Amino acid sequence: MTTTAPPARATRTDDAPVPARRARTRARRREHMACGVLMTPFLILLVTVFLIPVGTAVWLSFFSDDQPGLGFGPEETVFVGLRSYTAVLTDPTFLGSLGTVALYCLIYIPLMVIGALALALLLDSGVVRLRAWAQLGLFLPHAVPGIIAALIWLYLYTPGLSPVVDVLSKGDIHIDFLGVNTVLPSIVNIALWSNLGYNMVIFYAALQAVPREVIEAAVVDGAGPVRTALQVKAPLVRSSIVMVAMFTLIWAMQLFTEPVLLSQSSPMINSRFSPSMYIYDAAFTRNNYGLAAAASVILLLCTVALSYGVTRWTNRSQKEAAR
Repeated sequence: MTTTAPPARATRTDDAPVPARRARTRARRREHMACGVLMTPFLILLVTVFLIPVGTAVWLSFFSDDQPGLGFGPEETVFVGLRSYTAVLTDPTFLGSLGTVALYCLIYIPLMVIGALALALLLDSGVVRLRAWAQLGLFLPHAVPGIIAALIWLYLYTPGLSPVVDVLSKGDIHIDFLGVNTVLPSIVNIALWSNLGYNMVIFYAALQAVPREVIEAAVVDGAGPVRTALQVKAPLVRSSIVMVAMFTLIWAMQLFTEPVLLSQSSPMINSRFSPSMYIYDAAFTRNNYGLAAAASVILLLCTVALSYGVTRWTNRSQKEAAR
């Protein structure tokens, strides 16, 4: 009678020697500690500069300073629930400011992304001479503080002071840069002048990581410079394009500095021109901190929703392109 040997058991990690398991446990523990140490500064900043201010704004939005007794009693802080949110969402000036920022984003974001990418592709192609000096010249406007940049352009936009307006007038070209139809493009021009070089540097750095073998293969296949730039280089820096577009969107939703300074010379810009100006006016002119907090929370939700939409649309586009 023949007997068959029992099948060999599959080795498992649980059957490993005790010292080996302890060594792996210690290694995992060290990795977790290292991750915790590296993440601690980020978490501290996240809580300090984001979560605490957002929580404070949400808390303030549910309260308001009221005067009982037909307005003759002492002022006291009372819980009003969603009253501030209702007031903001039914205020035509706030809805108009949202429409202004939406139009600003539709003009500014495509010009910013396309312009910065075009400059980066031009520098990467090697056509531009003195490339380092060209990068420095394009980046320098970003080093100018936003307030100073707005003051410079306010001088160039103001009739009677601006040499640009004087030269155009001598050529029988009359443009009111702060008029009803031109004030928004004028603000877009200031933002482009300040930030185009910064985003160009981001795209140029991403293009430096593109494998040279891919570009050489495209050239061997007969692709010209324009086709190589649009069909080879640009798709390979898609992630940088998405990042720049998202950060530009977040920045554009907080439009404040340029219209505030231009409002000193243009009647087309009022104190509630943008949502950020509406919040500033509610808090420091009308002293209604509950209304300002509610508007801040609504602006935050709009920004988060738009950023999430851009991310989802980009991921879907990448999956369809991969297919």
